[in-house]
Amino acid sequence: MGRLGPRRSRRAYDRSASRRAAGGWDPRGGEATVVKIAPRDGHRVGDGAKLKRSRIVFRGWSRLSGRIRVIDRGTERRLMVHGEILSIYPLNGDWRPVRREYWWKALDAVELPRRPSALLVGLGGGTQVHLLHRLSAPRHITVIERDPLIVRVASEWFGLDRVGKLEIVCADAETAVTGLAQAGRQFDYVMDDVSYADEPEVALPKLLAVVPLVTPRGSLVVNRHRRGDPRPLARTLRLYFREVRLRRVRRTGENTLICCSRPLVNRAGGV
Repeated sequence: MGRLGPRRSRRAYDRSASRRAAGGWDPRGGEATVVKIAPRDGHRVGDGAKLKRSRIVFRGWSRLSGRIRVIDRGTERRLMVHGEILSIYPLNGDWRPVRREYWWKALDAVELPRRPSALLVGLGGGTQVHLLHRLSAPRHITVIERDPLIVRVASEWFGLDRVGKLEIVCADAETAVTGLAQAGRQFDYVMDDVSYADEPEVALPKLLAVVPLVTPRGSLVVNRHRRGDPRPLARTLRLYFREVRLRRVRRTGENTLICCSRPLVNRAGGV
């Protein structure tokens, strides 16, 4: 599985994990773990470190995600799953290079209220969690992530336990979204980062299930691969939002964002 951290033993990690609240949650009868991560004082992970070459600092494998690696390259830490970069974390605390990436663009593409509530579908290493705290001072962030190992890696290697109170629902997206809807939860900002490569007919039901979770003046941003043709999804989402825009992240990049604002549906899902 690889080392848990540069200075923390498995026993030390288990102690920190035991402080988190967890319990049955899925109203359909399945189980989901809700984890609340509280902020911890101290310096940022790798603060001031300047590494000259790439090195693998963590290797792992899970049944849900497959091969997982954490790689330090210069002053940048990357979460790699199946060879794909899922998250970036600046070891020197300089987030400016991330401005050209989709995590930053997704927040810049919509108008957020003061101290928004946020729901992130998909965690990765928590890049957008960090950016939310730097750009919008959210009052609350909820994250849906199905793989407990990804949560563990994000906490150990990407400073996730240093960003403020955070609620993590460990369950598949469909189960978690259903539970949040039945609990009457709503959010000012919702980011879907798990239907990235799904075919439109597979992604659409998942996205429509999220619509009732968006507040009346809130926004939903969907990250799509440019080769997946986001236009059919955008056309359908225009039936559910007052404003829907497509935003290509970079001319040479693979990400296209579907930016939806102010839903036209009520809590019951009717137009």
